[in-house]
Amino acid sequence: MYHNYSWLKIILRRTAALVIGLLALPVMLFRQDRARFYSWLHRYWSKTSNQPVWLAQSEAAGGAFW
Repeated sequence: MYHNYSWLKIILRRTAALVIGLLALPVMLFRQDRARFYSWLHRYWSKTSNQPVWLAQSEAAGGAFW
């Protein structure tokens, strides 16, 4: 159902996240919603398939809370 991204796509996504984060840093230092922006950027960095990040992380936990 979900397909993993190729290594090239993962590297390009992470490079884009790094560049966007560095370019946005001077502006985001003075904004109140910077945590939301960098949270989104972290989800963008972490995504390695078309599966939602929260679902992949909950499956990786493997019932740690049960």
